[in-house]
Parts: sequence; structure tokens; C-alpha cells
Amino acid sequence: MDLGTRQDVGDRMKGAFRRYPTGVAVITATGPDGPVGLTASSVASVAVDPPALSFSVLGTYSARTLLAAPSFVVHLLGTRHAALAHQFAHSGGDRFTPDQGWTILPTGEPILADAVAALRSEPLHLVPVGDSTLVIAQVVEVFHGPEDRPLIHHSRRFTSTEQG
Repeated sequence: MDLGTRQDVGDRMKGAFRRYPTGVAVITATGPDGPVGLTASSVASVAVDPPALSFSVLGTYSARTLLAAPSFVVHLLGTRHAALAHQFAHSGGDRFTPDQGWTILPTGEPILADAVAALRSEPLHLVPVGDSTLVIAQVVEVFHGPEDRPLIHHSRRFTSTEQG
């Protein structure tokens, strides 16, 4: 397969996934320079026994710090968190501000108390795939927050499938 065709398939695949709605999460950890976080739309349940999830990240500073951490928290978000998801999706966005509602777990990770759910996890497998890393992690603690309408990522926007 020539490189031009591979690039075309990659571009078409990105276009296909823009048409596919996914849930939205913010994943946080603490690194040597303090807390880091990023928005992910690739979180999936992998198994119940042992409880495990997966997600993928690119090679950003936040992602590299998260991949080096012994544990992290995957926050499943509702529509009340659309602005927060946007902030964590872009470098230079406001992160871990007092008005966002962050606290620190006894294990050191930042946690958003009003997330729909927060899953403290420990990495099991890191699988490099091109310029991304697929993370498979064991869920070691689950925190449930208040209910909310679903926040989805679709066509490069954070939105809801339900009306308010």
C-alpha cells in the first residue's frame, strides 16, 4: 500500500469517527510538577472481573505524565461539564481552578467530586500504536456523583443528545 493511500484512509477514518458520537471523560493524574489532565472520548469498559477500562492518548505533555503515573482518575462527564471538557481538550486551557470543584484524593490524584462517576485506575498495559498509546487499566475505586444528562463528543463539539 502506498503512503498516499494510507494517509487518505487515515483522513477518511478521522472523518468517519467525527460522525460517531462518544462519551466524554477527563482523565487526571499527579506528576512530578503537579496535576495534569486531558479530555478523552475513547474511554471504554473492557471487563467487569477484573474491573478494567481502556482509552487512548496522543504524546502530549499531559499524556506522557499520565502514562508515567502509578494511578489516575477517569471522570465520566455530564452536560454540566461541557466547559470543563473544552478547557482540558486544549493546551493552555484553565485546569484545576478552584471554581471547577477539584479536590485531592488521599492517594494523591485530583478528583472532580461532581463528575457523574470517577474511576480511580491503575495501568495494566500500555500499547503503543503509531503516535498514540492504548491504555488498559484496572479500576480500583469507583465514586458516583450526581446524575446529569449525557455529554457527548460529536463532530468536534461537546453536546447532549437530550433536550434540557
